[in-house]
Amino acid sequence: MTALPPGSTIGILGGGQLGRMLAVAAAQLGYRCHIYAPAGDNVAFDVAAQSSIGAYDDHAALKDFAQQCDVVTFEFENVPVAPLEAIAGLVPIYPPAKALEVAQDRDAEKRFVRSLGGQTANFAIANVPGDVQAAVDAVGIPCILKTIRMGYDGKGQLRVTSQDDLADAWAQTGAQPLIAEAMVQFDAEFSVILVRGQDGEIRFWDSPHNVHVGGILATSTLPSGALVESQQQAARDMAAAVATKLDYVGVFTAEFFASSAGPLFNEIAPRVHNSGHWTIEGAATSQFENHIRAICGLPLGSTETVAARVEMQNLIGDDGDAFAQILADPAAHLHLYGKAEARPGRKIGHVTRLYR
Repeated sequence: MTALPPGSTIGILGGGQLGRMLAVAAAQLGYRCHIYAPAGDNVAFDVAAQSSIGAYDDHAALKDFAQQCDVVTFEFENVPVAPLEAIAGLVPIYPPAKALEVAQDRDAEKRFVRSLGGQTANFAIANVPGDVQAAVDAVGIPCILKTIRMGYDGKGQLRVTSQDDLADAWAQTGAQPLIAEAMVQFDAEFSVILVRGQDGEIRFWDSPHNVHVGGILATSTLPSGALVESQQQAARDMAAAVATKLDYVGVFTAEFFASSAGPLFNEIAPRVHNSGHWTIEGAATSQFENHIRAICGLPLGSTETVAARVEMQNLIGDDGDAFAQILADPAAHLHLYGKAEARPGRKIGHVTRLYR
């Protein structure tokens, strides 16, 4: 493992807030960042040394971008795999494209986790409109219909509580293949956030208790409570098995339900994750810095939690208007992402509160 020297250029695919926070962490370690993203409100451009606008499937533009970088990573898991594979011979890409392949397909993702011994909710696939009823019958009502590909923060999902909900389910979810997932009984949601180095070393942050509202993460809190803590090790073992099988490098997140049957796998994110934002102030080394360390071949930093209690709250829509009140709280650490417009359901920042 050869460390990439400071002054080198890290390419980041994706111009959102995750790319922004990665670029800030990289700059702290002396690296330059080149952000590549389609046109839009690319808040990562504001803090990067260089930026390029282009489509993710523009092979020529991606090749030009790759040739200007010493290593490439991504903040967004819906980057097409084929163009990445085309530039893999030009520059190291971490995490590997295989991780994207698995994470982009909910069917493949669940089968992959089950092949390694993980528990998931029951599921069935509907490839065409005529399959929807059979898929729902297979898992039972209530259930959730999700697009097999794409979709995040509750998008591309439909909660089914009666047969009436199926009338135009295909159209409501974007007229594309669906996965029907049984509704599971659980007492808490939590995530396992780990970093894996190029040498295979794995370090874990403490698992936060996550609360979602309307399909969007609202809060992540530590300590996570006795139930989550009792299931944390089994979930860590599962997440580590997935990361190792994928020959993963960088920060990796797996979301779980804490249930009476043990930790039930929900989904993976092959990137830094919203439920890990608390690590910026709440851990010895943040998820963003450790991701940069991993992809650059540097020693991994300590993941120890540094406060007795940590609370991360997403700021959504106009929540950021209270920035002065937030800053008046001595426990609060405010992060605003610089987005041009605050819309309902849009994450515009977060605040982490530490209680020592």
